[in-house]
Amino acid sequence: MTMDKNRLRNRLLGAAALSFIACAAQAQTVVVRAAHLLDPVTGRMLADPVVVITDGKVVHVGSGTQPLPTPPEVEQLDLPGVTLLPGLIDMHVHLTSSPVYGGYSYLQFSDAFWTAVGVRNAKDTLEAGFTTVRNLGSEFYGDVGLREAVSEGHIPGPRIVSAAYSFGATGGHCDSTFFPPSMDEKSPYVSDGPEAARRNVRTLRKYGAQVIKICATGGVFSRGSEPGAQQMAIDEIKAVTEAAQMAGMKVAAHAHGAPGIRAAILGGVDTIEHASLVDDEGIRLAREHGVWFSMDIYNTEYTQSEGRKNGVLEDNLRKDRDIAEIQRENFRKALRAGVKMVYGTDAGVFPHGQNGRQFAVMVRYGATPLQAIQSATVNAAEALGQAGQVGVVAPGAWGDMVGVVGDPLADVTLLEAPVFVMKGGETVKRP
Repeated sequence: MTMDKNRLRNRLLGAAALSFIACAAQAQTVVVRAAHLLDPVTGRMLADPVVVITDGKVVHVGSGTQPLPTPPEVEQLDLPGVTLLPGLIDMHVHLTSSPVYGGYSYLQFSDAFWTAVGVRNAKDTLEAGFTTVRNLGSEFYGDVGLREAVSEGHIPGPRIVSAAYSFGATGGHCDSTFFPPSMDEKSPYVSDGPEAARRNVRTLRKYGAQVIKICATGGVFSRGSEPGAQQMAIDEIKAVTEAAQMAGMKVAAHAHGAPGIRAAILGGVDTIEHASLVDDEGIRLAREHGVWFSMDIYNTEYTQSEGRKNGVLEDNLRKDRDIAEIQRENFRKALRAGVKMVYGTDAGVFPHGQNGRQFAVMVRYGATPLQAIQSATVNAAEALGQAGQVGVVAPGAWGDMVGVVGDPLADVTLLEAPVFVMKGGETVKRP
């Protein structure tokens, strides 16, 4: 008598899962079942997934509705009606920033206040389903401290890839630009010339930075320059990337304007942040050099509605208005041209925990739901140099997952409020 192929397949997969569980009986193991599992690599949905996680890492992914007999020390987690995805990745956040203190209002607090604020922001980010983030700029090494505290289990939060101080030219976007000469207020990491740029990379790495962030152009929320203005010369950028590559570090470049974007790409950076005013040549170079764009096309909706109330100066709101729609249309253009995209929101400009709101804006401006999800999973993992470790649910990866009720390929807004979050096999949120 021939056994039905599906029954045979389920029986074999169940046997494989049992063998993993038996081997892991003495370790910390959790078995997660749900209605579906989305593979962001292929876009396919796996029905009735069974994911086995041991000591924080995925050891088995299969499918089957049959209950598995497991030792009592193995945790069973059933999520009927839930679609699982890999834990999400935000490639541009500022955990030690809060949007409610705009303009000069942040001066009412001590320096240490911002690291304490970061504790709450890290928790909100994790509960929103972002299990990995790249923190691109934090004074006083606040993001390094947060990363260490999360790693040691003292506070809840995502995996943090920390840049510590971002830096650029004197008077540039990464410098302190809001004060008169009598106060002599400046960033300790300004770099004028290649030697200063190299020294900054080496010093930041010495004290805990894992990625380097430079400011190649002006910005929206600084003073004294326009976003399109180039602020770092190509020889300075090359000095940064060469020193970073020697240390095994990647480089992110804040770059709004077309000349600065071109210089950053030719200078060897790995990701362009914002890319608001990119031109055709910048798009061609990005595609040719395999540089990722991280375009924060949601946050202007918050800054324009809440910024003035929060104390943001009118000149900064004006610059935000000027480039907002241009950036969004350039996102559409770059995506169509085949530029590689990662998901970066600039959270901290808007409230942490709302990171998932950018998915819908990406879809509105030309991305498919799958492309938007890929930007926050497999693409981001590759750009981080962590492919196979995060951004997928597969053997060997961290047991990071989010879950929604419904199909995120049909309604990407489901990712704004996941009902289930797991990081390293530990449940953060469940229905």
